[in-house]
Amino acid sequence: MDPFDAGAGSILRQPKTVWATAGASVVAFMGIGLVDPILPSIAQGLDATAGQVSLLFTSYFLITAFAMLVTGFVSSRIGGRRTLLVGLALVVVFAGLAGTSGSVGELVGFRAGWGLGNALFVSTALAVIVGAAAGGSAAAILLYESALGLGMACGPLLGALLGDASWRYPFFGTAFLMAIGFLCITVFLKDQPKPTRKISVLDPIKALGHGGLASAAASAFFYNYTFFTVLAFTPFVLNMTPYKSGAVFFAWGVLLAVFSVLVAPRLQERFGSLKVLGGSLVLLAVDVLVLGYGDHTTAIVCTILSGAFIGVNNTVYTELALGVSDAPRPVASAGYNFVRWFAAAAAPYFAPKIEEWTDIHVPFAVAAVTALLGAVVVVVRRKALTGEAEELEARHATQDGVSVFAD
Repeated sequence: MDPFDAGAGSILRQPKTVWATAGASVVAFMGIGLVDPILPSIAQGLDATAGQVSLLFTSYFLITAFAMLVTGFVSSRIGGRRTLLVGLALVVVFAGLAGTSGSVGELVGFRAGWGLGNALFVSTALAVIVGAAAGGSAAAILLYESALGLGMACGPLLGALLGDASWRYPFFGTAFLMAIGFLCITVFLKDQPKPTRKISVLDPIKALGHGGLASAAASAFFYNYTFFTVLAFTPFVLNMTPYKSGAVFFAWGVLLAVFSVLVAPRLQERFGSLKVLGGSLVLLAVDVLVLGYGDHTTAIVCTILSGAFIGVNNTVYTELALGVSDAPRPVASAGYNFVRWFAAAAAPYFAPKIEEWTDIHVPFAVAAVTALLGAVVVVVRRKALTGEAEELEARHATQDGVSVFAD
C-alpha cells in the first residue's frame, strides 16, 4: 500500500494536531545535524580541538539518554501538550545561549541543556503523532520518520547557510525556529488526555526486561555508534567549507528521508523487517569501511550513500521498538532510546580518540564492526524479535485511534 495514496490511510491526510507536532519535529531534528558543517568553524572560532568540539554531540546525547527515563514520568503527570511545550521552551533557551558561548566548555554545557529539551520533545512527539494520526501506527511512524529525514536534511543546510557568516548564527536560527514551533503547538495542539496509570522513572528500565525490546535496543546501540561516527566525525575527515559540507550532508539527509519513508516499507513488505534490517546493516558496514579507507571523492560519495542505509534502519528500528513488546508505547520507546542514545554519545567522543591513538582510518573500521555487531544481534535474537509480533500487532491496532498516553 502506498502511504502517500489519497485514501484514508495516507500519511498526507492528517489532522492539524499531527501536522503541528510533525512540523515542530522537523526543526527538532534539524538541531541534531545543524552543527555538522560548522564543526571545523567552531573549533577554529573557539580555539578547540576536534575531540573537544565533538563533545557537542556527546553532552547532547548523554543528557538525552538519561532524560528518556523521565519523559514518560513527566508526560504522564502534566500531559503530552505541556511536555512538548516545556521541551520546546528549553531548546529555545539553550540554543540561544549556545550562540553566545565564549568557550567550548560553555557551548558543550548549553548543548546538554538543549539535549534535555529535545528529549522531552522528541519522545513525546512520537507518542502524540502515533496517538492522533489517521491511518494507524504504520502511517504515523512513516510521518515521524518523514519529519526526521527532512530535519536531518535541512539541518546541515541551515547550518551551512547561517554558519558561513558566523558559527553562532545557526544556534540563533534554531532558537527562532523552535519558538515558531512553540507557537504552533500552543495554537493547534489540544490538551492530551493523561493516562490512568502514572509512569515511573523505572518503568522504561523494567520494560527492557522483555527479550524482544532488549534485543532491539542492543542492536540499535551498535548501529547508533556507526550512525554517529558518520555524523559527528566525518566532517573533520572531509575538511570542507561549511557550504560544501552542508551540501554533502543535505544530500545525505535527502537519501535518509527517501529511503526511510518510500523504500523501507516496500522492502519490508517484500522481504520482511528482520531480513531488511540485517542486510542494510551489513551494507552500511561495507559503506563505512570504504568511506574510511577511500580517497576524498570516495569519502564524499560514501557519506551521502550511508543516508540510504541509515534511513532504512531508522524506520525498521522504530517499528520494532514500538511493536515488539507489550509495554505501553511511550514506555517502550523510552527504554529503547535510553539504551541507543548512549552509543550516540559515545561515538563522537571515541572516534577522535581512536584517531589520536592510531590513524584516521581506524575509527571507520570500528564503526563498520559495530554495524556488523548490530546485524549479528538481529540474526541471533530473531526469535525474540518476532515471537510475539502477530499478537502485539493486533493488540496495538486497537490503540491506533487512541492517544498512547492512555495506555
